[in-house]
Amino acid sequence: MLPTRHRLTERRDFATTIRGRGARRQGSSLLVVHARVADATQTDARGDDSPRVGLVVSTAVGNAVTRTRVKRRLRAQVAPLLADLPPGTDVVIRANPAAADAESHELGAALRHCLRSVLVERAR
Repeated sequence: MLPTRHRLTERRDFATTIRGRGARRQGSSLLVVHARVADATQTDARGDDSPRVGLVVSTAVGNAVTRTRVKRRLRAQVAPLLADLPPGTDVVIRANPAAADAESHELGAALRHCLRSVLVERAR
């Protein structure tokens, strides 16, 4: 489970992270990672600059049991990576249908690769 301060919950925050100004994305066959580093006014408005993560696992991934398993695995893989994310970063992880058949270590490897790529692209 992710602590509350590290969760994206508002629809507006998801939309801004996916389509907003300065948003970047990187994908693999298992998942797509969208990331956006908030500017000073946004982090001041929410009173915290902790990185936040949101998950999108649609019905295309599978039934409720499968979707819940994928979400649980993704949360477990992203939790140790929060300390490495820049302050004010919002991340949305969207699972592709292939994620249903993936093992935890495969999801973790894809997540680390996509995060690293999107943050390096952001630094340019």
